[in-house]
Amino acid sequence: MSYVPTNSSPTHGDGGLHSHNRHHGRYDFPRLVAVYSGLSRFVIPHPDGGDTVDFFDPAAVIALNRALLMADYGLAFWDLPPGALCPPIPGRVDYLHHVADLLAEDRGAGRKTESKVRVLDIGMGANCIYPILGVGEYGWRFVGTDTDAGSVAWAKKLVAANPSLKDRIECRHQPLADDIFAGAVRATERFTVSVCNPPFHASAAEAEAGTVRKLRNLSEGRLTERPLLNFGGQSNELWCRGGEVAFVRRMIAQSGARPAQCRWFTTLVSKRASLPAIERALHTAQAAEVRIIPMTHGQKHNRIVAWRFLERSEPPTVSGALI
Repeated sequence: MSYVPTNSSPTHGDGGLHSHNRHHGRYDFPRLVAVYSGLSRFVIPHPDGGDTVDFFDPAAVIALNRALLMADYGLAFWDLPPGALCPPIPGRVDYLHHVADLLAEDRGAGRKTESKVRVLDIGMGANCIYPILGVGEYGWRFVGTDTDAGSVAWAKKLVAANPSLKDRIECRHQPLADDIFAGAVRATERFTVSVCNPPFHASAAEAEAGTVRKLRNLSEGRLTERPLLNFGGQSNELWCRGGEVAFVRRMIAQSGARPAQCRWFTTLVSKRASLPAIERALHTAQAAEVRIIPMTHGQKHNRIVAWRFLERSEPPTVSGALI
Protein backbone atom coordinates (compact mmCIF):
# COMPACT_ATOMS: atom_id res chain seq x y z
CA MET A 1 0.00 0.00 0.00
CA SER A 2 1.07 3.59 -0.46
CA TYR A 3 0.11 6.68 1.52
CA VAL A 4 -0.32 10.32 0.54
CA PRO A 5 0.94 12.13 3.67
CA THR A 6 -0.95 15.12 5.04
CA ASN A 7 -0.03 16.91 8.25
CA SER A 8 -3.16 18.92 8.99
CA SER A 9 -6.87 18.95 8.39
CA PRO A 10 -8.90 21.95 7.16
CA THR A 11 -11.77 20.74 9.35
CA HIS A 12 -9.89 21.53 12.56
CA GLY A 13 -11.05 24.52 14.59
CA ASP A 14 -9.62 26.04 17.77
CA GLY A 15 -8.07 23.58 20.24
CA GLY A 16 -7.80 21.00 17.45
CA LEU A 17 -11.48 20.06 17.57
CA HIS A 18 -13.41 19.61 14.33
CA SER A 19 -14.97 22.84 13.10
CA HIS A 20 -18.44 21.27 13.44
CA ASN A 21 -17.87 20.38 17.09
CA ARG A 22 -20.21 22.42 19.28
CA HIS A 23 -17.89 22.20 22.30
CA HIS A 24 -15.23 24.73 21.35
CA GLY A 25 -14.11 27.00 24.17
CA ARG A 26 -15.36 26.87 27.74
CA TYR A 27 -18.64 25.29 28.74
CA ASP A 28 -21.61 27.64 29.20
CA PHE A 29 -22.46 26.60 32.74
CA PRO A 30 -25.50 28.88 33.21
CA ARG A 31 -27.06 27.30 30.11
CA LEU A 32 -26.20 23.79 31.26
CA VAL A 33 -27.51 24.34 34.79
CA ALA A 34 -30.73 25.72 33.34
CA VAL A 35 -31.23 22.40 31.57
CA TYR A 36 -29.98 20.15 34.38
CA SER A 37 -30.14 21.79 37.80
CA GLY A 38 -28.26 18.89 39.43
CA LEU A 39 -25.05 20.23 37.88
CA SER A 40 -25.21 23.42 39.97
CA ARG A 41 -23.75 21.90 43.13
CA PHE A 42 -20.59 20.94 41.25
CA VAL A 43 -19.94 24.34 39.62
CA ILE A 44 -16.96 26.19 41.12
CA PRO A 45 -15.03 29.35 40.15
CA HIS A 46 -12.37 28.86 37.50
CA PRO A 47 -8.90 30.16 38.53
CA ASP A 48 -8.82 32.30 35.37
CA GLY A 49 -12.37 33.60 35.75
CA GLY A 50 -15.76 32.16 34.90
CA ASP A 51 -16.92 28.71 36.01
CA THR A 52 -15.71 25.12 35.89
CA VAL A 53 -16.15 21.82 37.73
CA ASP A 54 -13.63 19.70 39.62
CA PHE A 55 -12.58 17.19 36.96
CA PHE A 56 -11.03 15.02 39.68
CA ASP A 57 -14.52 14.41 41.10
CA PRO A 58 -16.24 11.48 39.32
CA ALA A 59 -19.71 12.72 40.32
CA ALA A 60 -18.96 16.15 38.84
CA VAL A 61 -17.81 14.64 35.55
CA ILE A 62 -20.95 12.48 35.28
CA ALA A 63 -23.16 15.47 36.08
CA LEU A 64 -21.44 17.55 33.40
CA ASN A 65 -21.90 14.79 30.83
CA ARG A 66 -25.56 14.44 31.77
CA ALA A 67 -26.09 18.19 31.32
CA LEU A 68 -24.30 18.22 27.95
CA LEU A 69 -26.32 15.28 26.64
CA MET A 70 -29.57 16.86 27.79
CA ALA A 71 -28.74 20.35 26.50
CA ASP A 72 -27.14 19.48 23.17
CA TYR A 73 -28.22 15.97 22.15
CA GLY A 74 -31.88 15.73 23.10
CA LEU A 75 -31.62 13.26 26.00
CA ALA A 76 -34.12 13.11 28.84
CA PHE A 77 -31.99 10.76 30.98
CA TRP A 78 -28.40 9.53 31.16
CA ASP A 79 -26.45 7.83 33.92
CA LEU A 80 -23.74 5.20 34.44
CA PRO A 81 -23.43 2.08 36.59
CA PRO A 82 -20.62 2.13 39.19
CA GLY A 83 -17.17 1.73 37.63
CA ALA A 84 -18.24 2.26 34.02
CA LEU A 85 -16.20 4.45 31.68
CA CYS A 86 -17.29 8.10 31.69
CA PRO A 87 -16.34 9.42 28.25
CA PRO A 88 -15.24 12.98 27.34
CA ILE A 89 -18.03 14.12 25.04
CA PRO A 90 -16.08 16.70 22.95
CA GLY A 91 -13.53 14.06 21.92
CA ARG A 92 -16.11 11.36 21.27
CA VAL A 93 -18.29 13.51 19.02
CA ASP A 94 -15.17 14.71 17.17
CA TYR A 95 -14.65 11.13 15.97
CA LEU A 96 -18.15 11.12 14.49
CA HIS A 97 -17.65 14.46 12.72
CA HIS A 98 -14.54 13.08 11.02
CA VAL A 99 -16.44 9.93 10.08
CA ALA A 100 -19.16 12.12 8.57
CA ASP A 101 -16.50 13.86 6.45
CA LEU A 102 -15.21 10.47 5.31
CA LEU A 103 -18.69 9.41 4.23
CA ALA A 104 -19.34 12.72 2.49
CA GLU A 105 -16.20 12.24 0.39
CA ASP A 106 -17.23 8.72 -0.62
CA ARG A 107 -19.94 8.82 -3.26
CA GLY A 108 -20.78 5.20 -2.53
CA ALA A 109 -21.44 5.88 1.17
CA GLY A 110 -22.20 9.62 1.20
CA ARG A 111 -24.89 11.63 2.91
CA LYS A 112 -27.73 10.71 0.58
CA THR A 113 -30.09 10.60 3.54
CA GLU A 114 -28.55 10.72 6.99
CA SER A 115 -31.17 8.39 8.40
CA LYS A 116 -30.02 5.70 5.95
CA VAL A 117 -26.47 5.70 7.34
CA ARG A 118 -26.14 2.54 9.44
CA VAL A 119 -23.26 2.40 11.93
CA LEU A 120 -21.76 -0.55 13.80
CA ASP A 121 -20.30 0.51 17.17
CA ILE A 122 -17.81 -2.13 18.33
CA GLY A 123 -17.46 -2.04 22.13
CA MET A 124 -20.40 0.26 22.79
CA GLY A 125 -20.01 0.24 26.59
CA ALA A 126 -22.65 1.01 29.20
CA ASN A 127 -22.40 4.72 28.31
CA CYS A 128 -23.67 4.05 24.74
CA ILE A 129 -21.97 7.32 23.86
CA TYR A 130 -21.27 6.96 20.12
CA PRO A 131 -24.83 5.88 19.26
CA ILE A 132 -26.29 8.67 21.42
CA LEU A 133 -24.08 11.33 19.83
CA GLY A 134 -24.52 9.93 16.31
CA VAL A 135 -28.31 10.02 16.61
CA GLY A 136 -28.23 13.51 18.12
CA GLU A 137 -25.88 15.03 15.56
CA TYR A 138 -26.73 13.16 12.37
CA GLY A 139 -29.81 11.01 12.84
CA TRP A 140 -27.78 7.89 12.02
CA ARG A 141 -28.97 4.41 12.99
CA PHE A 142 -26.73 2.24 15.17
CA VAL A 143 -26.09 -1.33 16.18
CA GLY A 144 -23.89 -1.35 19.28
CA THR A 145 -22.10 -4.51 20.50
CA ASP A 146 -20.28 -5.30 23.73
CA THR A 147 -18.79 -8.40 25.35
CA ASP A 148 -20.07 -7.37 28.80
CA ALA A 149 -23.73 -8.36 29.21
CA GLY A 150 -24.22 -5.87 32.05
CA SER A 151 -23.05 -3.00 29.84
CA VAL A 152 -25.47 -4.06 27.11
CA ALA A 153 -28.34 -4.20 29.61
CA TRP A 154 -27.51 -0.71 30.87
CA ALA A 155 -27.24 0.70 27.34
CA LYS A 156 -30.66 -0.78 26.55
CA LYS A 157 -31.99 1.00 29.64
CA LEU A 158 -30.64 4.31 28.33
CA VAL A 159 -32.21 3.78 24.91
CA ALA A 160 -35.57 2.86 26.44
CA ALA A 161 -35.53 5.95 28.69
CA ASN A 162 -35.01 8.42 25.82
CA PRO A 163 -37.74 8.84 23.18
CA SER A 164 -35.23 10.49 20.80
CA LEU A 165 -33.30 7.20 20.59
CA LYS A 166 -36.29 4.96 19.93
CA ASP A 167 -35.89 2.78 16.82
CA ARG A 168 -32.43 4.31 16.22
CA ILE A 169 -30.19 2.16 18.42
CA GLU A 170 -30.04 -1.62 18.80
CA CYS A 171 -27.81 -2.99 21.58
CA ARG A 172 -26.39 -6.52 21.21
CA HIS A 173 -24.31 -8.77 23.43
CA GLN A 174 -21.15 -10.18 21.84
CA PRO A 175 -20.74 -13.61 23.52
CA LEU A 176 -17.43 -14.40 21.79
CA ALA A 177 -14.66 -12.44 23.50
CA ASP A 178 -12.11 -12.92 20.70
CA ASP A 179 -14.48 -12.15 17.84
CA ILE A 180 -15.29 -8.66 16.59
CA PHE A 181 -18.13 -9.45 14.19
CA ALA A 182 -19.12 -13.15 14.35
CA GLY A 183 -21.54 -13.83 17.16
CA ALA A 184 -22.93 -10.30 17.25
CA VAL A 185 -23.65 -9.47 13.61
CA ARG A 186 -24.71 -11.69 10.76
CA ALA A 187 -22.32 -12.17 7.87
CA THR A 188 -25.03 -10.88 5.51
CA GLU A 189 -25.63 -7.64 7.46
CA ARG A 190 -24.35 -4.43 5.87
CA PHE A 191 -23.24 -1.21 7.55
CA THR A 192 -22.12 2.09 6.12
CA VAL A 193 -19.31 2.39 8.64
CA SER A 194 -18.03 0.89 11.88
CA VAL A 195 -16.60 2.86 14.81
CA CYS A 196 -14.56 1.58 17.72
CA ASN A 197 -12.87 2.93 20.85
CA PRO A 198 -10.63 -0.08 21.58
CA PRO A 199 -9.02 -1.02 24.88
CA PHE A 200 -5.82 1.01 24.54
CA HIS A 201 -3.77 -0.64 27.30
CA ALA A 202 -2.21 -4.07 27.78
CA SER A 203 -2.83 -4.33 31.54
CA ALA A 204 -4.70 -2.78 34.47
CA ALA A 205 -1.48 -1.21 35.75
CA GLU A 206 -0.77 0.40 32.38
CA ALA A 207 -4.34 1.73 32.20
CA GLU A 208 -4.11 3.27 35.68
CA ALA A 209 -0.74 4.87 34.90
CA GLY A 210 -2.20 6.38 31.73
CA THR A 211 -5.17 7.83 33.57
CA VAL A 212 -2.97 9.31 36.32
CA ARG A 213 -0.77 10.88 33.64
CA LYS A 214 -3.85 12.33 31.92
CA LEU A 215 -5.11 13.85 35.15
CA ARG A 216 -1.71 15.33 35.99
CA ASN A 217 -1.69 16.98 32.56
CA LEU A 218 -5.22 18.24 33.19
CA SER A 219 -4.05 19.85 36.46
CA GLU A 220 -1.16 21.57 34.62
CA GLY A 221 1.35 20.28 37.16
CA ARG A 222 -0.64 21.29 40.26
CA LEU A 223 -1.42 17.68 41.20
CA THR A 224 1.09 16.13 43.61
CA GLU A 225 -0.85 13.26 45.25
CA ARG A 226 -2.18 10.15 43.53
CA PRO A 227 -5.57 11.27 42.12
CA LEU A 228 -8.93 9.54 42.25
CA LEU A 229 -9.50 8.03 38.81
CA ASN A 230 -12.49 10.04 37.67
CA PHE A 231 -13.23 8.53 34.27
CA GLY A 232 -13.78 4.98 35.50
CA GLY A 233 -13.64 2.07 33.11
CA GLN A 234 -13.92 -1.69 33.41
CA SER A 235 -11.34 -4.19 32.21
CA ASN A 236 -12.94 -4.78 28.82
CA GLU A 237 -13.12 -1.01 28.24
CA LEU A 238 -9.55 -0.07 29.18
CA TRP A 239 -7.22 -3.00 28.58
CA CYS A 240 -6.83 -6.35 26.84
CA ARG A 241 -3.99 -8.79 26.25
CA GLY A 242 -1.62 -7.10 23.80
CA GLY A 243 -3.30 -3.68 24.11
CA GLU A 244 -4.63 -1.69 21.19
CA VAL A 245 -2.23 -3.24 18.65
CA ALA A 246 -3.50 -6.75 19.31
CA PHE A 247 -7.13 -5.65 19.32
CA VAL A 248 -6.92 -3.60 16.12
CA ARG A 249 -4.90 -6.27 14.31
CA ARG A 250 -7.59 -8.80 15.21
CA MET A 251 -10.27 -6.41 13.95
CA ILE A 252 -8.42 -5.90 10.66
CA ALA A 253 -7.93 -9.64 10.09
CA GLN A 254 -11.59 -10.37 10.81
CA SER A 255 -12.76 -7.48 8.63
CA GLY A 256 -10.75 -9.03 5.79
CA ALA A 257 -12.79 -12.20 6.21
CA ARG A 258 -15.99 -10.09 5.94
CA PRO A 259 -14.93 -7.32 3.54
CA ALA A 260 -18.50 -6.37 2.60
CA GLN A 261 -19.70 -6.07 6.23
CA CYS A 262 -18.94 -2.32 6.26
CA ARG A 263 -18.34 0.20 3.53
CA TRP A 264 -15.68 1.68 5.86
CA PHE A 265 -14.12 0.09 8.94
CA THR A 266 -12.69 2.60 11.44
CA THR A 267 -11.10 2.63 14.88
CA LEU A 268 -9.38 5.06 17.20
CA VAL A 269 -5.66 4.47 17.76
CA SER A 270 -4.17 6.19 20.80
CA LYS A 271 -0.46 5.58 20.33
CA ARG A 272 1.55 6.65 17.32
CA ALA A 273 3.93 3.75 17.99
CA SER A 274 1.07 1.35 17.24
CA LEU A 275 0.79 2.46 13.61
CA PRO A 276 3.57 0.40 11.95
CA ALA A 277 2.10 -2.90 13.18
CA ILE A 278 -1.39 -1.77 12.16
CA GLU A 279 -0.10 -0.76 8.71
CA ARG A 280 1.40 -4.23 8.26
CA ALA A 281 -1.90 -5.84 9.26
CA LEU A 282 -3.77 -3.71 6.73
CA HIS A 283 -1.31 -4.76 4.02
CA THR A 284 -1.75 -8.43 4.93
CA ALA A 285 -5.55 -8.07 4.84
CA GLN A 286 -5.25 -6.41 1.40
CA ALA A 287 -7.19 -3.28 2.34
CA ALA A 288 -7.85 -1.28 -0.79
CA GLU A 289 -7.91 2.19 0.78
CA VAL A 290 -6.57 3.45 4.09
CA ARG A 291 -7.01 6.82 5.78
CA ILE A 292 -5.27 7.92 8.97
CA ILE A 293 -6.94 11.03 10.32
CA PRO A 294 -5.29 13.06 13.12
CA MET A 295 -7.39 14.20 16.08
CA THR A 296 -6.48 16.63 18.88
CA HIS A 297 -8.39 17.45 22.05
CA GLY A 298 -6.43 19.74 24.34
CA GLN A 299 -3.14 18.01 25.10
CA LYS A 300 -4.33 14.64 23.83
CA HIS A 301 -3.33 13.55 20.33
CA ASN A 302 -4.68 10.42 18.68
CA ARG A 303 -5.94 9.36 15.28
CA ILE A 304 -8.65 7.50 13.41
CA VAL A 305 -7.55 4.60 11.22
CA ALA A 306 -10.08 3.90 8.46
CA TRP A 307 -9.91 1.21 5.80
CA ARG A 308 -12.09 -0.44 3.22
CA PHE A 309 -11.97 -3.22 0.66
CA LEU A 310 -12.63 -3.21 -3.06
CA GLU A 311 -16.03 -3.55 -4.59
CA ARG A 312 -16.10 -5.19 -7.98
CA SER A 313 -16.72 -1.94 -9.85
CA GLU A 314 -13.92 0.02 -8.14
CA PRO A 315 -10.29 0.53 -9.19
CA PRO A 316 -7.62 -0.30 -6.57
CA THR A 317 -6.72 3.12 -5.12
CA VAL A 318 -5.19 3.75 -1.70
CA SER A 319 -4.68 7.06 0.08
CA GLY A 320 -4.11 8.19 3.60
CA ALA A 321 -1.73 9.84 6.01
CA LEU A 322 0.61 8.18 8.48
CA ILE A 323 0.39 10.70 11.35
